[in-house]
Amino acid sequence: MRAPVRFDKRMDLIKTFTPEQFEQGLESWAWIGLEGKTPLFASPFGDIFLRGEDGFWWLDTIEGALLKPWETAEEMQAELRSPGGQDRYLLGGLAWAAEEEGVVPTGDQVYAFTVPPILGGDMGLENVQVVDFVVAANVAGQLHEQVRDLPEGTAVSEVTIA
Repeated sequence: MRAPVRFDKRMDLIKTFTPEQFEQGLESWAWIGLEGKTPLFASPFGDIFLRGEDGFWWLDTIEGALLKPWETAEEMQAELRSPGGQDRYLLGGLAWAAEEEGVVPTGDQVYAFTVPPILGGDMGLENVQVVDFVVAANVAGQLHEQVRDLPEGTAVSEVTIA
């Protein structure tokens, strides 16, 4: 299921990957409750959209949250076609700004933050890089699992990536 999301001649905001790539990228997210959900596609920043028996889910890899914003595929597609949905769920404005600067993911790549926001990094263009999707998704899951039980505002001085 691929919802075309494109305005003008800008990059496509929907990224597709193989089932194996999704499986590898999601290995470190088991703690968040992905049972019974099938990955459909990803955003340019590696957020993953999934289908479950009860609706359509969004794995926000930046915030470390799994949400069910839509009951039907039509609702999801309509929102992802809207400018507001593209900004919220796909970070379209930031992706297009990076593209204009010549920073463009190809093939199996997505955008990622050099210093992840969960570790205090800025969500600005100067902090955007291109990374392999599997690596980006897996590292994000590991980071979020390690910091999820820390009190808000805790300074993180060390993380371990497997």
